[in-house]
Amino acid sequence: MTIAKRRAGRFSAVEVALPAVVLLLSAPQARAFFHNSPDLEQGRVIYTANCASCHGADLAGQPDWQTADADGTYPAPPHDASGHTWHHGDIMLRDYIKRGGQAVLGEMGVAYASGMPAFGDRLTDSDIEAVLDYIKSTWPEDIRAIQAERSAIEAGAP
Repeated sequence: MTIAKRRAGRFSAVEVALPAVVLLLSAPQARAFFHNSPDLEQGRVIYTANCASCHGADLAGQPDWQTADADGTYPAPPHDASGHTWHHGDIMLRDYIKRGGQAVLGEMGVAYASGMPAFGDRLTDSDIEAVLDYIKSTWPEDIRAIQAERSAIEAGAP
């Protein structure tokens, strides 16, 4: 815009709208709106770097994951369809990843020794969401539907 136009107060619609559009499209919410499909590759990369050492690169978990070790903690469960992850809603799963298993279960009054560490200091909310999207993408449609229903109930949706 020229100084003369600015002083005269005469601007075209494009000259007025363009800065606002650029600002809005650079906002994270706008990027999420326009890119509404999950980034499964990013989720896979984050999972591989942070989760696979315990839960397995193939999401199969550790052997005998339903039996406590000598110290009372349970091995890492699978995140594939054979596991237990899909039995929980998204709110609980996010909290479990962020604060760690023992913190969440202890707060719930569940007597279970979880070895799941907290990742809230290493992973952003977006990272956690990407990991969960990746894990869910490996489940069959019927299991995804059940887990989505549990997430809706947990969130208080009708």
